[in-house]
Amino acid sequence: MPKILIVDDEREIVRLIKRYAEREGYETAEAYDGSEALRLCREEDFTMIIMDIMMPDMDGYEAVKKIRAQKDIPVLMLSARGTEYDKLFGFEVGVDDYLTKPFSLKELMARVNVIIKRHEQIHSSCVSGKKQNYHMVFAGLEIDTSGRSVYIDGTRTELTPKEYDLLNYLTQNQGITLSRGQILDAVWGYDAFVDDRTVDWQIKLLRNKLGKYRDHIRTVRGVGYKFEA
Repeated sequence: MPKILIVDDEREIVRLIKRYAEREGYETAEAYDGSEALRLCREEDFTMIIMDIMMPDMDGYEAVKKIRAQKDIPVLMLSARGTEYDKLFGFEVGVDDYLTKPFSLKELMARVNVIIKRHEQIHSSCVSGKKQNYHMVFAGLEIDTSGRSVYIDGTRTELTPKEYDLLNYLTQNQGITLSRGQILDAVWGYDAFVDDRTVDWQIKLLRNKLGKYRDHIRTVRGVGYKFEA
């Protein structure tokens, strides 16, 4: 049975999410700060984490960075703040989705279901070998899908899972203009809950990671993006 770790210092929010998640058929565990969440992730395996940002002892951002250094667990971040900076920073540390408080429990679980399904599909295709492995080189930019690795001038650069998926999708469609809707559907697996700005934020972060090769990702005004090298 899929198991979700719910992390929030507001116990009533944890209780409500726990009750709703268990109705959906998920097993749950709770933590009330980042340190406790980190400890639980070391001791147990979770299908997904729902993590608040503002918590005592260790905040959600720091907890996600430390957990992601050890395990590949999808994370949906909760926050009372919905500024562009908060969302950008959340994507930068590797969260899969971002939901601003107050939120609908129905929408929360819909997002959870989609994130888990997509994560399982990616893992399944990698394990079964169904996904085609290849090594692409664009001057000093190299992409190795067998290890989900990206190298810039021979040095590996650390991308979040979403940044890698985004770059991989763009390069697979080299020279083709892709709308933001197409990118959302391919990389996030759905387009009902996140908006076009999500793509723009991730493109901005990805370009920063690519350094002097950032211009390979070109903006097509009024449409979306394309990869050209």
